[in-house]
Amino acid sequence: MSSDNHTPQFAPLDLSKWRNLPWILIVAGVVVALGGEALSKEPLKQFAFSWLLAFMFSLSLALGGWFLVMVHHLFDASWSVPVRRVTEAMACLLCPTLLILFLPVAFLAPKIYPWLQAGEQMHPDHAVSAKYPLFTTPGYYVAAAALFAVWWIFSNRLRYWSLQQDQTGSVSCTGKMRVYSCLGIVCFALSLTLAAIMWMKGLTDEWYSTMYGVCYFAASVWVTLPTVYVIILVLQRTGVLKGLVTEKTFYMIGSLFLAFTVFWAYVNFAQYFIIWNANMPEETFWYVLREKGTWNYVGKYVIIFGHFFVPFLMLLRIDWKLKLSTMLPLAAWAWLMHFVDIEFQIMPALHSDTILTPGLLVDMACVLIFAGVLGMVFVRSFNRYPPYPRKDPRMAEALEIYIPASTEISTAPQRPK
Repeated sequence: MSSDNHTPQFAPLDLSKWRNLPWILIVAGVVVALGGEALSKEPLKQFAFSWLLAFMFSLSLALGGWFLVMVHHLFDASWSVPVRRVTEAMACLLCPTLLILFLPVAFLAPKIYPWLQAGEQMHPDHAVSAKYPLFTTPGYYVAAAALFAVWWIFSNRLRYWSLQQDQTGSVSCTGKMRVYSCLGIVCFALSLTLAAIMWMKGLTDEWYSTMYGVCYFAASVWVTLPTVYVIILVLQRTGVLKGLVTEKTFYMIGSLFLAFTVFWAYVNFAQYFIIWNANMPEETFWYVLREKGTWNYVGKYVIIFGHFFVPFLMLLRIDWKLKLSTMLPLAAWAWLMHFVDIEFQIMPALHSDTILTPGLLVDMACVLIFAGVLGMVFVRSFNRYPPYPRKDPRMAEALEIYIPASTEISTAPQRPK
């Protein structure tokens, strides 16, 4: 007996009614960005910061997809087999798509990071010197090249062996993916931490926090989970994954969403508490800056209540994890809160007193541009291959199909004629 008999043939993702949405997002983003730039005092610098914000927002989704692929293999999960191609496609956005979108950040880096300008001086300050050679001009670009190389190797290999298994059906492909996941989870932790330090924490090079990478990790997976929820819901409704994803699939994703809501709150509170308790000027100034003007309200009310309490209380109920009337608005709310969180991390370095500037329009516009580009690339990439692992050994378990062992088949009594 084969599980292929219980699964439908794959079909291309049909979103014909929405095929122009990516272009609409891109055009709308460009128009709004031009309007915001016209009102900004430093247009080029504002664009550089806004593009960085959109890049870090999008990077978190791709890294979250990569993490979910590796966790799937490391824990030998079965329920996530039917949706693995979705997370594989998200991980493959890391390179070359996000590499290309990173180029404006690379070109405009001297306008974003003061230490790149200080690196050219004869006597840079101690905070920069202590991070030599990482916080130097060569170090910045070498680190960026190394990060994208690591991301491309692991995301590409995991998808390659997944597709190979569709052709051969060999269990050895599962072993290969586990090996890449074992190595990749270590590289994931190191590369994500380095990216968060170089591209976000590096905006204030004198600040120290040993938990910053963990905070970005928690936020990345937190926003990826509702994104995956919405994508597989669309795929189920369009018939692509009909019969493959069940209530259990949505419940498990919702449960992980709740878990990472708590984890995000824990690590962010831990970072704040440690810095507050130590009371060292080179650490506390980062929070002091974010207690000025409207940033104070963003940090104390919007993020604490919107980012934690709203999703936490909504996800406590088991049945709400399965209600579209609850989960779809909550997914949109998660994207908004993640945007505010990234804004809170990056923009006080440019606008120290308020979030309500014309630059906020440019920030949102750049996110729209990234959403359009990544959405277009994701759909094309996803349509290129079967939408689920057709010959994965755990597919039968995922579909709750019992396949007897070969010995049971050979010794099974014959039904009398």
